[in-house]
Amino acid sequence: MSTAGVTGRGQAPPRVLVVWIPDWPLVAAQLAGELPDRMAAAVMEKGLVAVCSSEARSAGVVRGLRLREAQSRCPDLAAIPADPGRDAREFEDVLAAVERVLPGVHVLRPGLCAVRVRGATRFYGSEDEAGGAALEAVARMGLEARVGVADSVFAAEQAARCASELTSLLVVPRGGSRNFLGPLPVAALGDPKLASLLVRLGVRTLGAFAALPEPEVRSRFGPEGALAHARASGLDPQAIVPRVAPIPLERAADFDPGLDRIDQIAFALRPTAEDFVEGLRRAGLACTELRVHIMDDAGRRSERSWGHPRQFGAADVVDRVRWQLQSGETPSPSGPAGGRRGSRWRSTGEELSAPVVQVRLLPERTDQLGLRGQALFGGVDERLDHGLRRLQSMLGHGSVLHAVSAGGRLLAERSLMVPWGEDAPNGTTALAERPWPGAVPAPLPATVFAEPVPVEFLDADGQPLRADERGAAPPPAWFRPGPGHGQRPVRAWAGPWPLHQRWWDATESRRRAERYQIVDGDGEAWLLLGDDGQWWAEARYD
Repeated sequence: MSTAGVTGRGQAPPRVLVVWIPDWPLVAAQLAGELPDRMAAAVMEKGLVAVCSSEARSAGVVRGLRLREAQSRCPDLAAIPADPGRDAREFEDVLAAVERVLPGVHVLRPGLCAVRVRGATRFYGSEDEAGGAALEAVARMGLEARVGVADSVFAAEQAARCASELTSLLVVPRGGSRNFLGPLPVAALGDPKLASLLVRLGVRTLGAFAALPEPEVRSRFGPEGALAHARASGLDPQAIVPRVAPIPLERAADFDPGLDRIDQIAFALRPTAEDFVEGLRRAGLACTELRVHIMDDAGRRSERSWGHPRQFGAADVVDRVRWQLQSGETPSPSGPAGGRRGSRWRSTGEELSAPVVQVRLLPERTDQLGLRGQALFGGVDERLDHGLRRLQSMLGHGSVLHAVSAGGRLLAERSLMVPWGEDAPNGTTALAERPWPGAVPAPLPATVFAEPVPVEFLDADGQPLRADERGAAPPPAWFRPGPGHGQRPVRAWAGPWPLHQRWWDATESRRRAERYQIVDGDGEAWLLLGDDGQWWAEARYD
């Protein structure tokens, strides 16, 4: 494959500068206040270690370990789940800092960005000076970065990864990308399946892979293999497309000196909330999910997302901040990862235990402004929504609840109560749509008890009904709804249906549970749940 075949114009590809921040997911978590600095920590993805800190690596933790094995090597390891949204949010400040010295930044992924170095070289005089400007811009944020310059995006990224702490900048000479990549292992391609296959074939370095004929590689490995071959040859065809800087939609209110009363903070925040909503309106957007960051003068942070059934107005924003201040505890920067410390924001009345110095408002989810109006048929009545929000303002955020569908085999598990204005937790909709074998089919009972009601369910001998290990049981004869009721004969019944779930949880497992549908002597229909002779009424068919 020739250079002309890659560029399409017969000319050398443009030089690329890549800025890489090692262990970015951990750095992002530290910037977000979820992890303290200088501790053994790891980011978990799909149950495996995706990124770990230098302190964890020195204790033997490596990528790909399961959490239990990683903690056996490093007992003090703090593990947090992967959060792509957090990584992208925190990287915006880094991109803004780099763009101030090197315009035309292309985001490869959070923690990694690239820029064409030609214009920067003309301005700064050399590629080394341009790379030094990028390093200095990131260093002013208190972060450590690596910079690589080469003939392609892939080669520049590998150069950044090969840069050391002493020399954070590595410039590959023009035309020398192939020779630079040659000694690197094929695992650097980032394709584990292809790398494993190449190693089994005896091709262990990028130089050996690049030496293979391109037509043979395309025939054997397909288009993906041909692309990897081009990268190994220093001819990565990936183009640099400068990003369009997003319109700043977030707003921040800084208080100097800090405010220690909730009513003062709400009053001072009102202009910022109005500016936040107006900025979204000018962009043609409506905020339906808001993230609020609150920081006090002790360095503690409180972060929470709030939903709205329609769209946020300035008063709604101020209410959410007030509720968050009244909600209690905040994460500690010096405590365990993801933990909480005992001190509370609220002390007595409207006073806080520590003055608040900053409140940031970030639109987490937006929609087109015209799409958030009242539906012609159905939807939420605006007067009802206003009244419910007024109740929340007076009684607290959790005082007004509404039901959303959830998943489960028991009827009480198939609905979840969430505060008015908030969406169901992530994954709830997917759980509700699962088949759930063993669940009661439609039509469902009209009355579902919040807590199952203890009842008596007896056979003809007056003994509690029990099913054997094979699920067989004698015919039911008598039923007592509860204390204060007499025994009623069972007129009709269906069951038993075995219910085996949560075998891994000793406290909530149901291994010998069974269900019955019955009609008693008074004509009332019930759904019963039993476990080893003990019976409860789960619901009633009204």
